[in-house]
Amino acid sequence: MTSSSTSGIETFLDECRDLLSQVEECALALEANPRDQDGVNHLFRIFHTVKGSSAMVGLAEVAAFTHHVEALLEHLRSGQLEISTELISVVLASKDHIEALVAASVESQPLPPGQAAELAARLTALNPASARVPAAPVALASPKQRWNIRLSPRPGAFISESALGSLMHDLSRAGEVGLRLDEADVPPIDVLDPLNCYFFYELALVSDISEDRLRDLLVFVETDAEAMITSEPFFGDLSGPVVLFDELPQNLPIARPEPTAAPTPKKAGRLTESMVRVSSTKLDSLVSLVGELVITQARLSQLTAHATDPALAASVEALERLVVELRDGVLGVQMMPIGSTFGRFNRLVHDLAASLGKKVDLVTEGAETELDKSVLDHLVDPLLHLVRNAVDHGIESEELRLARGKPARGAVRLGAQHEGQFVVITIQDDGNGLDADAIRAKGIERGVISPEQSLSPSELYKLIFLPGFSTAKQVSDVSGRGVGLDVVKRQLDALRGVVTITSEPGQGATLSLRLPLTLAIIDGLLVEVDASRYILPLASVTEAVELPPGDRDRYNGRRAVDVRGALVPYVSLRDTFGASGAPPAAERVVLLEDAGQRVGLVVDRVLGQRQTVIQSLGHMYRSIDVVSGATILGDGEVALILDIGGVVRQAHSGRAEQ
Repeated sequence: MTSSSTSGIETFLDECRDLLSQVEECALALEANPRDQDGVNHLFRIFHTVKGSSAMVGLAEVAAFTHHVEALLEHLRSGQLEISTELISVVLASKDHIEALVAASVESQPLPPGQAAELAARLTALNPASARVPAAPVALASPKQRWNIRLSPRPGAFISESALGSLMHDLSRAGEVGLRLDEADVPPIDVLDPLNCYFFYELALVSDISEDRLRDLLVFVETDAEAMITSEPFFGDLSGPVVLFDELPQNLPIARPEPTAAPTPKKAGRLTESMVRVSSTKLDSLVSLVGELVITQARLSQLTAHATDPALAASVEALERLVVELRDGVLGVQMMPIGSTFGRFNRLVHDLAASLGKKVDLVTEGAETELDKSVLDHLVDPLLHLVRNAVDHGIESEELRLARGKPARGAVRLGAQHEGQFVVITIQDDGNGLDADAIRAKGIERGVISPEQSLSPSELYKLIFLPGFSTAKQVSDVSGRGVGLDVVKRQLDALRGVVTITSEPGQGATLSLRLPLTLAIIDGLLVEVDASRYILPLASVTEAVELPPGDRDRYNGRRAVDVRGALVPYVSLRDTFGASGAPPAAERVVLLEDAGQRVGLVVDRVLGQRQTVIQSLGHMYRSIDVVSGATILGDGEVALILDIGGVVRQAHSGRAEQ
């Protein structure tokens, strides 16, 4: 396989994945709103584009099958078919089969046995014309005819030379083709807009191919141009012989029409934003290099902190600004909207609810919330388990919901929102809620807790994340073996995330996942406690105030500081880390926002802001809740990055044990 054909296949695979990922969202939206004609047209165009693209790269079996799905959707567009549960199911199954066909053709993966025959029968049953789906494309001979094509570039777009050359090559293989450039609409130079295209391409093709096949060949230029096909010439008299594509440069006949009026300049359209595909491996490597650059820049700043040369100091400051801009730019490329991940669960909820005999809607909120791609990639499996559990365990049957005075259709809500340098993702259902008594009984049965032990609801709910823990009375294809939620906990721990659960019996449950925005680089506040230095996430810091010695016992032993008339509780890092040295005469309280609440951390000194490259501590230290990572400072020393929530939780648990 040549490099150009390999590149073509890779381009097709990327575009095919993007297009097929839209099928589920579009089909499920049509099931909810069957009168959405725009949605029907969009779904048709997806399969039409996949058919044309697969034919162009030589995947004939993919093109043949997709053609029959497209034919079915054409009946839907024309009103001969109506949206039904079976139609949506067939469209979704066809999307899965196309993915399998592509994998079988490109990656030599085996096809599921019997799938093609089953889908062929279902497509035939739905087709008003009862067209039989062939296993392979059948070429029927047809008389040659003349097709005339006019390509009009869309506003702000241009037809590239390579795209036009590729099109002419494909057309020349289908028959005899001629090309003419229509420049009649080009305005005078003084009013010409260089960002607009005024040329039109007019082609003539003598071939035995059908109009559908011709449109398949035009699919790649239709993004930038509108293609009009007719059997009548657009210009002059081209009734003479049409020259072959190879002879075009010397012998192409051109008939130039006389303009009937002075050309009118066209309004320039907005340039479309160009996109570049980059492998995640290259992006990860770039982020790592930026991290090394941040560390080196911090080292340079440390070495030149007391430099007397003004030019050197100015250069170092300029370098620091550039590194910050580069860091923000690279990390911005890593950020992706979480809606792309949420969209994967529409199909899951649809199919799972159908298999369980339930009616469930998935509602998403905050889809535009951005999160580091490396976090998103590891978030799919935890969300998968939590959504499955919400549909299976949480949502009741239709009969039970109606008996409880609830709507027949249950709802699972996926939401996301920013909180400083964290993203909070919620999975909420309006179903049964967690059965605290059943969880407690199961915990006692397994010996996890004793019958005399008293636990708060939040502590009790955490038992469901233990390996093999399940309150399901029956094992099903969906759940019941106690596998899943312990995996969720492990993966969230690896992402430095925290999960909390709230539940109300008979009303539903809410699981909240609190995750860092990025796993790479953050802005931090460097503090010191007993000669040890720590990093606090700067996005959580609001201010720092002094804690005089006399204020430590001012409120009857309560650990709180008065900040402009408001008492803010604080945690002493000296006590948390067991510091042995004497505290300074006046300690500092760094005030932070944690999970919507204000809290203070008492430190010896605040050393200033630092760019912080996050380094993992490894598996041995994963159970340490108060630390989320480490970083290398400018002088080469290591500073631990504190998890504010973990520090507060440990302080509270320590007081509870006293």
